[in-house]
Amino acid sequence: MGEPTEIQRGDAGRADGAHGGGSGAVQAAAAGLPDGATRAAQTRTAALRNRVRDQRRSPARPRLWFELALIGISYWIYSVVRNAVPEQEAVAQKHARWIWDLEHHLGIAVERSVNHAADGVGWLITGMNYYYATLHFIITIGVLVWLYRSHPGRYVAARTVLFVTTLIALVGFYAFPLAPPRLMTGGGFIDTVQTHGTWGSFASGPAAHVSNMYAAMPSMHIGWSTWCGLAIFFLARRAWVRALGLMYPAATLLVIVSTANHFWMDAVGGVICLALGFLAARWLYHDWVYRLPRVPAREAAADEPITVPEQWSEPAVSTARR
Repeated sequence: MGEPTEIQRGDAGRADGAHGGGSGAVQAAAAGLPDGATRAAQTRTAALRNRVRDQRRSPARPRLWFELALIGISYWIYSVVRNAVPEQEAVAQKHARWIWDLEHHLGIAVERSVNHAADGVGWLITGMNYYYATLHFIITIGVLVWLYRSHPGRYVAARTVLFVTTLIALVGFYAFPLAPPRLMTGGGFIDTVQTHGTWGSFASGPAAHVSNMYAAMPSMHIGWSTWCGLAIFFLARRAWVRALGLMYPAATLLVIVSTANHFWMDAVGGVICLALGFLAARWLYHDWVYRLPRVPAREAAADEPITVPEQWSEPAVSTARR
């Protein structure tokens, strides 16, 4: 009978401890709440930080409707800002003469010779005029679509490079108005669009009054075409497609010079803007664009098959004996 008594005493002692020290326990718990809350907040903050870091290292593919709206609105803003830049003709002509003299000093002032030689071949210069007016948009949009479908993990970072490059170009259009060679006073260049009656140049003919004719530095034809060419070269599987990727910006350079729309130095400016765009994406996503995973981590995890232990798939064998 004594043992139950001891148990009762123990229970009573524990109960007394609970009742007698209850206020102290509550106070201790209350005193511990701030630390616990702080630890929980720190845990949530760390989890959020890790999540943001993972998303930056493996950005998810955006929804198609959002992306179409973003690209459309962005290009509209780009066009409005580009054409709203004051057309300072005197300053633009001064800059053009300065660029032309610099190229003469460097021994690379060959634009006028290339322009006159290409203009002498009617079918060639006509094709270049249409190349300049159309492929700049068609191929860029095509590469964006290809990246979105086939390389969704790299799409957002690659698109960021293009956006940053274009944004820096807008600063260049404002800070350094430049007359293209075909509009340079006394340059002796041929405006091939007007000469051959082709369409597509917003800075020639009836469209000239709604377009900034002196937004030539940097050349976004080179910036965008090099962006396309690098994406194709690094990500395409077939060797001949990768070769075409490298040829595209080279052909674009020949076209912009032959049609007298840009100087060589404008192309250099476009490449510099693109390099800054890649550096910005490298800082933002913690890696170079083409080294990011092809498929975002979230989509890759969703595509992985669910595996179970092998013994789960084996028929159960009863070992019970009757």
